[in-house]
Amino acid sequence: MKQITASIITIGDELLIGQTIDTNSAFIAQELNKIGVWVKRRVAVGDNESDIWQALDDEGKITDIIIITGGLGPTADDITKPLLCKYFGGKLILNHEVLAHVTYLFEKVYRRPGPLMEANKKQAEVPDVCTVLHNARGTAPGMMFHKDGKVFFSLPGVPHEMKGLILNEVLPVIQNQFKMPAILHRTAFTVGAGETMLAEMLKEFEPALPASIKLAYLPSYGMVKLRLTTIAVTNEAGEKEIEPYFEKLQELVMEYLVTNKDEGLENVVGDILKQKAKTMCTAESCTGGYIAHRITSVPGSSAYFLGSIISYANSVKENLLHVSPHTLSIKGAVSRETVTEMVAGALYKLKTDYALAVSGIMGPGGGSEEKPVGTVWIAAGNKEKTETTRLNLRFDRNRNIEMTATYALNFLRKFILNNP
Repeated sequence: MKQITASIITIGDELLIGQTIDTNSAFIAQELNKIGVWVKRRVAVGDNESDIWQALDDEGKITDIIIITGGLGPTADDITKPLLCKYFGGKLILNHEVLAHVTYLFEKVYRRPGPLMEANKKQAEVPDVCTVLHNARGTAPGMMFHKDGKVFFSLPGVPHEMKGLILNEVLPVIQNQFKMPAILHRTAFTVGAGETMLAEMLKEFEPALPASIKLAYLPSYGMVKLRLTTIAVTNEAGEKEIEPYFEKLQELVMEYLVTNKDEGLENVVGDILKQKAKTMCTAESCTGGYIAHRITSVPGSSAYFLGSIISYANSVKENLLHVSPHTLSIKGAVSRETVTEMVAGALYKLKTDYALAVSGIMGPGGGSEEKPVGTVWIAAGNKEKTETTRLNLRFDRNRNIEMTATYALNFLRKFILNNP
């Protein structure tokens, strides 16, 4: 079966100068992958007609599907529609259905007084050679074109509008027009071993993989995801081929394996707590609530996460967590003793089954010879027991915070499993 391929073209000067982060491409690629479309290239171009034209030419030569985002707004720098008319050989015409939708949005949803501005009316103009894709979330319609056996989609760059069009318009069209193979991924999430160490552990496994299965190392802050990928005629055939290798992969990295799902540590900890019907809280100093943020980013986390005390200052550690002034004076805020008392205080205040505490020096200043920048103490505990560990990180402030959160969540995960 032929592999169906796609290119993603994002348009906008703001993307090239780093003013706006391109999240659209990641979402589109993920959704295409789910239905068996392989994204071959991602291209970003500025608001320049010749560059956009060249990108359309280049991508149309190598992939079956080209998805374009951006440049469909009502302002003068939004040049995509006139260019698409030239490229596909059409002219702009007023689409009355789109105009009615734009009018409805301004009158009933946005509740803007007065007549519709000409710039907004122009959003109802579309090339006469396109198929209009209804944008239920905004005023700029999506458009579909065909050329030389390839299909092109032009979508607004506003993320929530683009997402609605991808899910409700683009994917159904692609699934109807193309017969696609199944793309299967299996992911092992590890913490505590770097790429080099994992590669050494897998030095015999990786060369023995069949050509149809690829292994990817995906490192991030304090963790590495190991992903196996295969392409098959059906999901069933792909699963039959990939599962034995995935089981072997997990066996080889079992010491560092956190989960065999493509999810974050915050999800893993939440699943464990839900299974045990237990609750938790955090007491954070150096991370400033970032661990709590990660935990509460998971839908339904209120079932097990009761709250957090951000004890950045020593006075808060004393007054809210009842950390002893003597401990802070003699041992310091960044110490085994302080995080142990922070856990006890959090358990007392928030009445949870487990508590996680962190205190450290994130940098760039504040370190000493005894406690250099990157020194972090972590404690996890319940009413019967508290365990601690020390990190010695050597990165910039943001990376230190990210890695502290990852290591702390993993430390809590292991504590809960060992102390039910």
